Amino acid sequence: MTFKLSVAIVLALELCMQIPDADAAQGAAARNSAQAAPCCGPVSPAGMHILKVLDDSNVEALWLNGRHINWETGEPDKPADYVGPETKSHCSAYVAAIGERLGIYVLRPPQHSQELLANAQTAWFDSTQGAEAGWHEVDTPEQAQTLANQGTLVVVSYRSADPHRPGHIGIVRPDARRTQAEIATDGVWMSQAGETNYLRVAEKTAFKHHPGAWPDGVQYFAHEVAAGTGS
Repeated sequence: MTFKLSVAIVLALELCMQIPDADAAQGAAARNSAQAAPCCGPVSPAGMHILKVLDDSNVEALWLNGRHINWETGEPDKPADYVGPETKSHCSAYVAAIGERLGIYVLRPPQHSQELLANAQTAWFDSTQGAEAGWHEVDTPEQAQTLANQGTLVVVSYRSADPHRPGHIGIVRPDARRTQAEIATDGVWMSQAGETNYLRVAEKTAFKHHPGAWPDGVQYFAHEVAAGTGS
């Protein structure tokens, strides 16, 4: 009897020890399932409008690196052999142009030249002037994606630690399919001008030319889009 009782006690203890392991496994499975599901809500009609403005911008053929351009249109406005200032990548000009098409002011010429404009825009978004113009910071990429899906203009920007080197900036694309796991691995989807222009590019790739930017060095800023604005 004593031996059988001891065996029963040991089995009971082992079972008790297995229950927390099972709970932990179920919890991990639930977390993995949540991370694999779309995280940030459907794309609203307002979000679809932002997508149309981005898709109609022809960014992969305009605002080209190495050309002096009209910031509003992205069209070259000097000869192809022009080698003066403001010929480097035009990420900040593109963001300013999209903002203008949505009725939203983003720091731009003539208030600031196209040189090192992304750095200046990032500082401006985070300033009293930016707040007075309607911009506010967003804490996480998931929140940024959610707001973009809802129809808010959201930018991702990086201010270079060296004031003499360029930063980078782009626009969060509304996307109902993006998952928390994908955002953790590659970031949100963006539209950008830059070293290479992309209508759709993962945040990690977009900032690859800026060591220290993604994921910890970027900031997200948002501005409401008034109904009926945009072209």
